Amino acid sequence: MTAWEYATVPLIVHATKQILDQWGEDGWELVQVVSGPGGNGLVAYLKREKQA
Repeated sequence: MTAWEYATVPLIVHATKQILDQWGEDGWELVQVVSGPGGNGLVAYLKREKQA
């Protein structure tokens, strides 16, 4: 059975691509982007396979 680890990352609007590219290079897959707390900014939810 595959085990996953998760991360939540605040996104800066003018640097969204760079932030996601960096996390992607580290093996993270974007799952969803939602509005931040109180509707401020954006938050990315990411996952990657947990290393044994």
